[in-house]
Amino acid sequence: MLKLKPNCENCDKDLPAESIEAMICSYECTFCCDCVDNVLNNVCPNCGGGFVRRPIRPKKAWREGVSVIHHPASEKRVLKPVDQDEHRVFSRPIVDLAAKDR
Repeated sequence: MLKLKPNCENCDKDLPAESIEAMICSYECTFCCDCVDNVLNNVCPNCGGGFVRRPIRPKKAWREGVSVIHHPASEKRVLKPVDQDEHRVFSRPIVDLAAKDR
């Protein structure tokens, strides 16, 4: 099950389950749109992959037992601010590759 982390791992912005600003990589690293666009340049600092918008889990159980009520977002905050100089070096050979080609 997709883990819905409650914050941006870089700037600590709140990203509740219903946030349209939450972005994730394929390993569920979670960042806000602003950090993905302006700090990370769509390169995950942990795996080098790209980001997509995190799905929003339904508030209502349209099918029994399947909703954010039954499977709530995590309350455990992850905060690992990105060293921008280190990320520039790490992402240099990656940033111009499409996520599917990484």
